[in-house]
Amino acid sequence: MIDNPALTISLALAAGMLGQSLAHHARIPGIVILLALGVLLGPDVANLIRPASLGDSLFLIVGFAVAVILFEGGMNLQLSRLKRERRTIRSMITIGALITAVLAVFTTRHLLHWDWRQAILFGTLIPVTGPTVVSPLLRRIRVKSPLKTILEAEGIMLDAIAAIVAAVALEVAIAPLDVSLVQGGMDILLRLGFGVLLGTLGGFALVALFRVRNLVPQGLENVFTLSLVLALFQISNGLMPESGIVAVTMAGLVIGNSKTLVLRELFEFKEQLTVMLIGMLFILLAADVRLTSILNLGWGGVFTVLLLIFIIRPFSVFVATVRSQLDVKQKIFLAWIGPRGIVAAAVASLFSYELEHQGYPGEALRAMVFLVISVSVLQAGLSGGLLAGKLGLRRKSKNGWVILGAHELARVMGGILKSNGQDVVCIDSNPKCVQKSEAAGLRVIFGNGLDEAIILRSEIDTRQGIIAMTPNQDLNMLFAQQVKQIDRSQSLILSVQDETQTTAFRMVEDIGASVLSGNPFDMEAWLVMIRHNQVLVQEWVFEGQDERDEHLDVFSDDLLAEVLLPLTTTRNGSLIPMDHRKRLKAADIITLLINLKKQDEATLWLSENKFTFLHPVVPEDVMLSSK
Repeated sequence: MIDNPALTISLALAAGMLGQSLAHHARIPGIVILLALGVLLGPDVANLIRPASLGDSLFLIVGFAVAVILFEGGMNLQLSRLKRERRTIRSMITIGALITAVLAVFTTRHLLHWDWRQAILFGTLIPVTGPTVVSPLLRRIRVKSPLKTILEAEGIMLDAIAAIVAAVALEVAIAPLDVSLVQGGMDILLRLGFGVLLGTLGGFALVALFRVRNLVPQGLENVFTLSLVLALFQISNGLMPESGIVAVTMAGLVIGNSKTLVLRELFEFKEQLTVMLIGMLFILLAADVRLTSILNLGWGGVFTVLLLIFIIRPFSVFVATVRSQLDVKQKIFLAWIGPRGIVAAAVASLFSYELEHQGYPGEALRAMVFLVISVSVLQAGLSGGLLAGKLGLRRKSKNGWVILGAHELARVMGGILKSNGQDVVCIDSNPKCVQKSEAAGLRVIFGNGLDEAIILRSEIDTRQGIIAMTPNQDLNMLFAQQVKQIDRSQSLILSVQDETQTTAFRMVEDIGASVLSGNPFDMEAWLVMIRHNQVLVQEWVFEGQDERDEHLDVFSDDLLAEVLLPLTTTRNGSLIPMDHRKRLKAADIITLLINLKKQDEATLWLSENKFTFLHPVVPEDVMLSSK
C-alpha cells in the first residue's frame, strides 16, 4: 500500500497544505516547513511518501505544476511597473545572472572538485530566484514598490529563461562531442523566441475569447483557462522542446495586463491552485533527495553555499545595478534577497535523473541545489524583514487613505489629511481633476477606480482605509465592495446622497462601511460652492458631554447638510474622517466645511450644541482653489 502512487500524491497534497498553514501561523517562509516535512515524511525518516513509486510520472506532474505556477506569476507582472524598472530588471536577468553562473561554476569546480560537466550544469541552475518564494516573502515584508517589482520580475523571468538554458546545457553535456557551443547558443535563442511568440499569441487568443460575450459559459472560465494553458505548455514543448515554460509565462503576462471581466476570478483561482501545487511539489522533491547525499557534500558544500549567498549574489547585484537609479540601501536589500525556488528544485531533479540514466553521477548536483535552496530561503525569510526595517525600505502599515475622486471636495479632504502628516492617494479618471490635484501637491492615480490593477497601485494593503466620495452613489458602493474583496481589513467610508436616510445607511452598513460626514448630502451642490469660493473651512472643539448613547448623533439633523459639512475629527492628536459611527467626546476637534451664505446659521447651531470656535483653516492648506 505504501508504494501506491495515488497515496504518495494525496499525502503530498495534504502535507503541503498543512505545512503552508503552519508556516502562516508561525510567520516563517512556507518552504522551510515544506522542506522539513518532505524529509520527515520521505524515505529517510517516516517512509510514507515515496516519490520513486511515481516513476517517470513525477516529472510529468512537476512539468504541469511548474507551468501553472509560472502562468500565475506572469499574470502578476504589470507592464507599467516593468517599464519603469526595465533597465534594472534587464541588467539583473542578463549581467547579474551571467556573473552568478560563471562564479558558481568556478566555485564548485574548486571547492567540490566537480568535473566541468557538473559544474556548468550547476551554474545554469543557481542564478534562478524563485517567485514561489520571493512573492510570499515580499507580501509579508511589504517592501517599497521598486524593489518589489524588480525582485518579482527577476524571479519569474529568470525561471523561464534559466529553464531553457539549463535544458540546452544538459543536452550539450550528454550529447556527442561534435555538438558545439555555438549550436547550443543558437538553440537557446530559438527556443526563447519561439516560446515568447507562441505564448503571446496564445495569451491574446484567450483574451479575445473572454471578450466575446457568453462564448465561455459563466462559471467555467477558470477551468477553461487552466485547460488551455496546459495545452499551450505541451504544444509548445512538442514543437520546440522546453519552450513551454516561456510560452505560459508570456501568456500569463498578456492576460494579466488585459481588461477582461473574469480577471479577478482568474487571479483568485490561480493563486489558490498555485499554493496547492507549490506545497505538493516541495514535499515530493524534498522527499526524493537523500540526506546522505547532502551530508556527503561535506564542508565544500557549506562553503559553496556561503559564497553564493554572501559574496557572489551581492557582487552580481552591485555590478548589474551600477548604472541604475537605486540607492545604496536598495542595492543592499536586493543583494541580500535571493532565495531559490521550485524551478531550480524541479530542474535539478530532472538533471539528476537524466545524468544517472546516461551513466554520469547526478545525485550530488541535486543535493547541492537543495542545500542552496534551504539555506537561501532561511537566510532571506528570517532576516529580510529585519533588514528592510533597518534600511527604512518597508512601507508603513495602516498609513494614510485612498480617496476615490480628485474633485474640489476630494482635494479639501486630501489636504486636511495630508496636513496632518497622512499619506493620501486619489484615484480619478478625469484628466482635469488629476492635473489640478497634482498641482496642489496630492498624489493621484489616473484610471478607473473599479480596476483592480489601479486599486493595487494605490498600495491598498498598507492603507488605513478608503474614502469613496464621487457624486455617483452607486460607484462609491461598487468601489467599496471591490476594495473589500482585495483587503477585508480596510475601513470603508462612503459619501451618499440618498434622500431616504434609512435606506442609505442600511445599504452602506450591509457591506461593512460607514457614511461620510454622518449624513447623506448633495455632493454637486457643495462642489459648486467650492468652485465659487462660497465656503469656509473651520475647526471647532466639542465641549459637550460624551455621546454615550450609540443612537445619539449631534449631526443627525438633515437640514445641516446644506449649512455645514463635518469632514474630519481629531482626538488625542489622531485625525480621521468623520462618519456616522463616530461618537463625540469632550475636547474632540471637528473640521467643518461651512456654507458662506449660511455662516450665521451654522455658527448659531454649533454654539447651541456645545461647540466652540477654534480657528479657521488656511485655504492653501486644504487646496480650496479650483484654478
